[in-house]
Amino acid sequence: MRREAGTDLWVARQLDSCGIDYTPQGSDVKDISMALAGASKRGTGRAGYPEYVAVVGDYVLVIEDKADLDRHVWYDGAGVVSLDVKPVVEYAVNGAVSYAKRIAQHSHFRKVFAIGVSGDERHHRITPVYVDDREGYKILDDVESFISFTPGNIREYYERQVLNQRTDVEKTTTEILRDAAELHEYLRAYGSVKDQDKPLVVAGILLALDELEHGFSLDMLKGEDYPGGRDGDLIYDAIKRRLNRSNVGPDTKRDTMLSEFSIITSSAKLNEPNPALGMTPLRYYTQFLYDRLFTAIKYQQSSEDFIGRFYGEFMSYSGGDGQTLGIILTPRHITDLMCDLLDIQVDDVVLDPTCGTGGFLISAMHRMVHQAHGKTAVEARIKKQQLHGYELQPNMFVIAAANMILRRDGNANLRQEDFLKQPAGEVQLKHATVGLMNPPYSQGSKTDPSQYELGFIEHLLDCLAPDARCAVIVPQSSMTGKTKAEQTFKTSILKHHTLEGVITCNTNTFYGVGTNPVIAVFTAHVPHDPEHVAKFIDFRDDGYEVRPHIGLVEGDSAKDKRQHLLDVWNDRIEAPSKFCVQSTVAATDEWLHSFYYFNDEIPTDADFETAIGDYLTFEFNMVMQGREYLFEHREADNDDK
Repeated sequence: MRREAGTDLWVARQLDSCGIDYTPQGSDVKDISMALAGASKRGTGRAGYPEYVAVVGDYVLVIEDKADLDRHVWYDGAGVVSLDVKPVVEYAVNGAVSYAKRIAQHSHFRKVFAIGVSGDERHHRITPVYVDDREGYKILDDVESFISFTPGNIREYYERQVLNQRTDVEKTTTEILRDAAELHEYLRAYGSVKDQDKPLVVAGILLALDELEHGFSLDMLKGEDYPGGRDGDLIYDAIKRRLNRSNVGPDTKRDTMLSEFSIITSSAKLNEPNPALGMTPLRYYTQFLYDRLFTAIKYQQSSEDFIGRFYGEFMSYSGGDGQTLGIILTPRHITDLMCDLLDIQVDDVVLDPTCGTGGFLISAMHRMVHQAHGKTAVEARIKKQQLHGYELQPNMFVIAAANMILRRDGNANLRQEDFLKQPAGEVQLKHATVGLMNPPYSQGSKTDPSQYELGFIEHLLDCLAPDARCAVIVPQSSMTGKTKAEQTFKTSILKHHTLEGVITCNTNTFYGVGTNPVIAVFTAHVPHDPEHVAKFIDFRDDGYEVRPHIGLVEGDSAKDKRQHLLDVWNDRIEAPSKFCVQSTVAATDEWLHSFYYFNDEIPTDADFETAIGDYLTFEFNMVMQGREYLFEHREADNDDK
C-alpha cells in the first residue's frame, strides 16, 4: 500500500505540472458521481472510486494506477482487456476501462479516456484507452506524460489518435509548403527573379500589404508605365511608409533595407503586364500573398517564421547561396523547444548573434508577449528593448527586420554586422540574460578557426551577462572536437563557462540537408566545476517524421515526447540511461550521449535470440562471399580442446 501511495502522489504531480484539474477518489461532477454510484470493481453494485477523474472540456479522464509494473494490464485468451472481477481489481488498465465504460454509458459524457498507470517516476507505463458508450474501446499508444490531455492539446490528440484525422498543424505545414512551391514557380516563370531575390520580393510585398489601412490598396496596382506610377513604385513607396511608421533607424539601417527591396522597382519584367496573367507579375504576387500568407501573419497568434519557411523552400528548389554560406534555418518546433529549455521569462533580454530570418527572436518574443498577459506597456518594452540580433548577410537581415515589423516591431535592436568582430565587452552592455543561436555550419578551417561552430559558441557566451542561459543548435561533429583548434575552444569554454548538457536531435531535423544536429546548453561566466554533472540526452526519437511530398511534420507522439524531455531536463522525473546519462565532463570528452552511454540493462531472452540470429545471418553471408577465413580462429580454438 505504501508503494501504491507513492505512485498516486507521482501521478498527481504529473497532472499538476500539466495544469489538469482533477478530483481524487471520485468526481465532483454530479453526472459522473451518479454514474460511479454503482461502479464497484468487485461487481457488488456499490459505488466505485477511481484514483483520479478529470473533466477537460468535453472529455473525461479516468485514471487508475498500480505500483507494480506487472500489474499494468491483463488480456483474456482472445487478446481483449478483461473486465472480469479479478483483473479489474488487480490491474491498472482493466480498472480504468471498467470505470470509464460506466461513465460513458451512464452519464452525458461520450468522450472518455481510461488511463492505466503503473510503476514509479523512473520506470513506468502510461496507457490511454478510448472508451465509447457502445461497449467498444481503442487501446492507444503508451505516452510518457499527460501533456496530450491538457485543455490546449486534448482536442488535437482526440482527432489524431481516435479519429485519425489531419490536424490544424499538419494542414498549416502542408499549405505553407504547397504555397511556397507554387509561388517559387510563379516567381521563376513570370518574373525571372534570382534565387537570392525571391524572399526579398515576398518580404517587401508583405510590408506593403501592412499599409492596407494606411493608404495602400491592391486596386492601385494597374500596370501603369510611367515613373512613380508603376506597380513596383507603388509597392516600394508603401514599404518606405511602413518603415517610417515603424521608426526604423538609424538611417543606414533603413537605407540597407530599401536598397535590398529595390529589386521591386528595378526589374522591368516584374513591372510589365504579362499576357498570361492579365496583370503585372507584381500585382499577381501581391494578390497571391494577400490571400495565402498575409492574413496568417497578421492575425494568427503564432511563433511560426512564415517568411523563413518560404526562404527555406526557395533555397531547397534552387540550391542557392544558403547552403554555400552554411545557412540552415531552424524549424519552429526547435526554436520553441530551445526557448522552453531555457525557460525564457518576461523580463529576459534575448540575443541571437546569427539571427538569419529571425526564427529564434520570433519564438522568444511570442513566449514573452504571452507571459505579458495583454499588458501593453510590457509588450512594448519586450519588443523595443529585450530582443537583440546580428546578421551578416544583407538579404537575411532585411527579412529578419521585416519579420519583426510584421509582428508589430521588435526590429529596433537588429544589426547588419559580423558578430565575431564585435568586442565582447561592448555586446555585454546589452545585458543579455539569454543566448540563442544556430551559427553558420562547416565554415571553420585551419586558416580561420574562429568560424568553427565552437568559435561562435565561445564568443556568444563571452558576450552574455553573468549567469545567462544559452542554447545553441550545431552539428554533432562540433561536440567531438576533432581538430586541435576545436579542442582549444572546448578547453576555453569549460574554463570560463558551464556546460549543462547536450541533446542529440532527430537526424531529420534539418530535412534534406544531411546534418545531424545537437542542442547544447550552457551557463555563461560560471567556470565549469569538474564535479558538475551535465545531462546527455538521446532525443533522436522526438515524434517528428518525414511525410512524402511534405517533409518533416509533427507526428502523433511529438507533444508527449517533448514534454517528457522537458520533465527529464528539469529533474521532474528520472529516465533510463538509454535516454539520459548524467556525467561529469572533460574538454577531451565527446560531448554526446553516445560517448557517455553504457547499456546497463539486462538483455531479455528475445534480445539474446535476436543477437544469435543476427550473428548466424552475418556468418552465413560471409561464407557465401568466400570470406570463411574470418571464422577460422574459432575452429582452431575448438581443435585445441
